Amino acid sequence: MSNIVQLDLWHFTLIYLLLLVVVSVLRFTRINQTKSLLWASARMTLQLTLSGLILTYIFQNPHPAFVAVYLAGMITFAVFRVFSINKQLNRRFRVIVAASIAFSGLAVMVYFVALVVGESLGNPQYVIPISGMLMGNTMTGVSLGVKTLYQTLDDQADRIETLQNMGVKPDRLFMPFVRRSMETAILPTINTMVGIGIVSLPGMMTGQILSGTLPTTAILYQIAIMIAICTTVCLSTFGSLYFGYRTLYNKRNQIELNAQP
Repeated sequence: MSNIVQLDLWHFTLIYLLLLVVVSVLRFTRINQTKSLLWASARMTLQLTLSGLILTYIFQNPHPAFVAVYLAGMITFAVFRVFSINKQLNRRFRVIVAASIAFSGLAVMVYFVALVVGESLGNPQYVIPISGMLMGNTMTGVSLGVKTLYQTLDDQADRIETLQNMGVKPDRLFMPFVRRSMETAILPTINTMVGIGIVSLPGMMTGQILSGTLPTTAILYQIAIMIAICTTVCLSTFGSLYFGYRTLYNKRNQIELNAQP
C-alpha cells in the first residue's frame, strides 16, 4: 500500500478556511459562540502542536520515565477538567472521581497494551495514544454522568425532601438518580459502537489506513480499542457515581449536596 501523503504548511492552513463556514452559520443563526469557537480552535492548535513536539522527542528518545510523566499529565488534565465542569463537588467526591479515572484508565491500558497487543508498558508508540483515547472518552463520560446526577438532584429537590421526610434512606433515595446518570454517561459510547463502521470510520482506524496499514489490521485494532473505551468509561463512571453519591449525606442521613467536609 502507498505511504501517507505529507501535508505541507500551505495546504494544511487551507483547512482553517472551513471555520469561516461555521462562523457564518453561527452569525446567521444569531448564536453567540463565535469567540468560543475561535478560542477553542486556537487552543486546540496550540495544544496539539505542543503535544506533537513532545511526542516526537519521546518517540525519538523512548524511556519509561517519559511515558510515566506524560501519563501523569494526561490523567491530571482529565481529572481537573471534570472538576472544572462540576465545581460543586465536595472534597471526598473529588478524591473518588480522581481515583476512579486514574485506576480505570491505567488498568484497562495495561491490560490492552501488555496482554492484547503484547507490547512493553514502556513503549510510548502504544501506551500514549491508547491512553489518550481512553482518558479522553473517560473524561467526557464522567463529566456527563456527574453533571447529570447533580442536575437531576436539583430538579427533583422537592421530591427528595418529601421522601426524606417520609423516612426514606438516602441510599435508596439516590440510587434511581445514580442509575439514570450512569446510563446517560455511557449512552454516547454505546451509540458510537452501534454506528461505527457503517455511519463512520473512527479516527484510529482512519489514521492507520492512511499510514498504510492493512484495513483488516486496522479493524482489529479499532474493535479492540472501542471495547477498551467502553470498559473504561463504564468503570470510571460507576466508581465516581456509586461511591461518590455516598458523600452527599452525613452519618445522620442528612443530605448535603454542596458540603465541603
